[in-house]
Amino acid sequence: MENVAQSRAAVVAYQDLLRLHLDERASRLIGTIEERKRNGRTYLYEKFRIGTEMVSRYLGEEKPELRARLDRAEASKAESENRQKQMTRLARVLRAEGFITTDRETGSLLLAFSRAGVFRLGGTLVGTSAYSLYQGELGVRMDYEELAQTGDMDLASFEPLSVALEDQADENPDENLKSLKFDPVPGVNDRQVWRWRQSHSEAMVEFLTPAFGDETVKPLPALGISAQGLNYLNFLIADPIQAVALYRSGVLIQVPRPERFAIHKLIVAVRRKGGPDQLKARKDRAQAEFLVRVLVEDRPHELAEAYEDALSRGWRERIDASLRRMPETAEQLAGLA
Repeated sequence: MENVAQSRAAVVAYQDLLRLHLDERASRLIGTIEERKRNGRTYLYEKFRIGTEMVSRYLGEEKPELRARLDRAEASKAESENRQKQMTRLARVLRAEGFITTDRETGSLLLAFSRAGVFRLGGTLVGTSAYSLYQGELGVRMDYEELAQTGDMDLASFEPLSVALEDQADENPDENLKSLKFDPVPGVNDRQVWRWRQSHSEAMVEFLTPAFGDETVKPLPALGISAQGLNYLNFLIADPIQAVALYRSGVLIQVPRPERFAIHKLIVAVRRKGGPDQLKARKDRAQAEFLVRVLVEDRPHELAEAYEDALSRGWRERIDASLRRMPETAEQLAGLA
């Protein structure tokens, strides 16, 4: 099967839309920049006064592009109105170019989470909702049927990062969920809530966090919620990227790197056996197959790095179990060495 590229106009429009959203977020800076160092990394915060109290707000891990945007924040504020018009125009261009849009319910939820600071504080969209957004990142067309889903949404974050940030979402995700008619689904054993189901549609939102052995429910203080621990998730959400979901004039969110997403699908597909899980495993393999086919052509070094990283962690047996059902993908990955 051949990959079908998005048009040059669509690729440029998406890149411009992402850049404008990042500029818009940086332009909201109202205080001074503060650095905090942890475990050899530098994190940036905005420090400002509310009444007699000094408040800190997490901005992100220090990177040259973030520093550059923050340096331009003052000048960027004056451009906000024009930037909003450009974002609306670019979103319209992408729809006309055939980009798959986010449905209203998913888009409303992503927008609420984005405004509350969920993605700013380390939340990463995973699953098919994230997979669908690689159409812009990779500049390829995706099949509507391939993206068919039940409306479920998975959000993941690192527990240690959530504790270390010393910041909280402006509004807890559970408040956003309640406003959109989602009800909590308590766990069977300890009654902790990490899943929410929408009363009128059966759509589900799940909060996840990496586990290293026992897959227990853990708190995520920065987001004000609990999350189900899952093994192998640490590999998936390491060093995520920014993306734009096509809802209204776009929603700035965070997703895994596509090469990590592809390899992670090979790892977890073998966990699913029988019944509905068998269908999920088939979907996992299909998504991995598509992404590997694209990345082998366009980003072979990034794919090779992610593949070698997974193998170095002792996961070869799991990956090979999936690849035995995917001879073409196995050959492509073997050719990276």
